[in-house]
Amino acid sequence: MSTRLSALAASVALLTAFAVPAAASAAPAASDAFSATGGAGGPGSTAATGAPTVNLATNPGFELPAPALADWGSVPGWNCTGGPAEAAVTTTGAHSGTSALTVTPANADSTGECAQTVAVQPGTTYTASAWVRGAYVYLGATGTGHDVPPAWTETTSGGWQQLTTRFTTGPDAHSIRLYVHGWYQQGPFSVDDVRVDGPAPTPATPAGSIPTTDKVVFFTVDDGWTRTPEAERFIADHHLPITAFPLPMPAGTDPGFFQRVTAVPGSSVQDHSVSHSDLSKLPLEQQQVEICDARDAMTRLFGTAPVVFRPPYFAWNADTLQAAANCGIRTVLTADADFSWGASNIWHPGLLQPGDVILMHWTDTLAIDLPRALAAADAAGLKPAGLIDYLR
Repeated sequence: MSTRLSALAASVALLTAFAVPAAASAAPAASDAFSATGGAGGPGSTAATGAPTVNLATNPGFELPAPALADWGSVPGWNCTGGPAEAAVTTTGAHSGTSALTVTPANADSTGECAQTVAVQPGTTYTASAWVRGAYVYLGATGTGHDVPPAWTETTSGGWQQLTTRFTTGPDAHSIRLYVHGWYQQGPFSVDDVRVDGPAPTPATPAGSIPTTDKVVFFTVDDGWTRTPEAERFIADHHLPITAFPLPMPAGTDPGFFQRVTAVPGSSVQDHSVSHSDLSKLPLEQQQVEICDARDAMTRLFGTAPVVFRPPYFAWNADTLQAAANCGIRTVLTADADFSWGASNIWHPGLLQPGDVILMHWTDTLAIDLPRALAAADAAGLKPAGLIDYLR
């Protein structure tokens, strides 16, 4: 106990030292939240970009339902270190709306941290804020390219209090990790109405093929429910670069399979949503949960963040493009040929053409779909190539 309290005292002293503003016009009132500034705006700041300022946080008010097929007890848009044993969406006493996040650290070694990845632009200023309730609650960001002291409060005295911190991203920052947490042995805390205010990113680019004059096509394989050794062996024997779009649940069930079938250089694992829903029927905020949560799952399983999103059923709209961009996705990819389940459909006249994207699925027919697609490519004088290499 004394060790934890000593660490708390040291942390408070350090944060207080960080908290001295460069030029403060007035001290905050006692009821205000602590606000730490992590860098001033400059030529690359929010105001200079010309883009409208929006809230980039995913599920900021904890009001959105978990997608079908999501992990049990997960908080949409958020990764909480203690899982459902610590973090839950509650419907009593929210700051606004009907829900808030309540975290009860399960033991003396937990701060109950919850975090999310937010796509950002280099050299740009962002303001992060959240309403919190509890003792020693912290809000901060890592991966900004600079040290950013968190905003924190010693106590909210039973009410809600806003924490705010501001930071400017470094030249290589394309995503940051936004976090909230409590402190050791300080009891439960609540969070609501989170914001990461900054310029809206340019919407992702929709594509059904890849512009190139190289004599190449691209093999893409969706879903992942049926994984056969025959398909795996064909991919390895023919050294085929494959772009896999698995759902998080089958990918998490058998990550080794997807690592093996994407071992050929140029292969990759990309984003296909959490639940395989028709995203065009969902509002932007729910689309963002579907895409960002699948991105997080693929990153956690395979170590690389997706930059391509394959919309289920090829159903997308303008909100899909913006939601994808908000998740750091650059391309929303459909296809212009389908060789799934015994089909040989090319959705333009004639043979396959350079840059065509071929759709297939991880099914029990894939071991015979792959050679049929390969034969169609050979007939057109084309070779399979790595999609990710052509999108850089």
